[in-house]
Amino acid sequence: MLISLLMQKTIMNKNTRGRNISFVICMLALLFLAGCGDPVTNHKILSTIFDGVPSLPAENEICEEYYVARSEAEAVGLDLADSGARTSRSSHKPYDEKKCNDCHSNDKNQNDGLIVPKQELCGVCHTDFIQGDNVHGPVAVGDCLACHLPHSSNHKALLIEDPDLICATCHQENRLAAAMHDRFTVKVISCGECHDPHSGDARYFLK
Repeated sequence: MLISLLMQKTIMNKNTRGRNISFVICMLALLFLAGCGDPVTNHKILSTIFDGVPSLPAENEICEEYYVARSEAEAVGLDLADSGARTSRSSHKPYDEKKCNDCHSNDKNQNDGLIVPKQELCGVCHTDFIQGDNVHGPVAVGDCLACHLPHSSNHKALLIEDPDLICATCHQENRLAAAMHDRFTVKVISCGECHDPHSGDARYFLK
């Protein structure tokens, strides 16, 4: 009789232990999933598991960081799940400080939701930016997004590409001093070390 009771207790302990392990595994899986989704999905998962999870802000107050990050990651060919897409090497100061209204308007039907037309937007803060008589084409027409991302980037200066590669995204023409440029390429000397990317007094924006 005693042996029978001991065996039953052992079986019950094993069943309880098995249920506890299964519960822990399920909780870990749910927490892992909560770290991978957007803020709304994360909140649904956490509020299902735990009591006392704070409510999300009103819909019109939710900052769309996830969607902005996803768009920027896609623009440079990255997957948001890639840690590189989450950890930027440069970030726009108003974006860091959540001063969205420095660039974005509440009126989404005017200027694509910006405070001024896109081609004039950067000039609102970056005044006296053009120095010299020779101006790079994108700068001249206010197309800053040809080279820069507006919020954050995996490259310095909010560039859309590595500084050593960015000029080649547009400039495929034969260079006047091809041999010299080839030597610079071999030595990994970037264009920005000799040329100003925005404007200058010298021809070809030479520094």
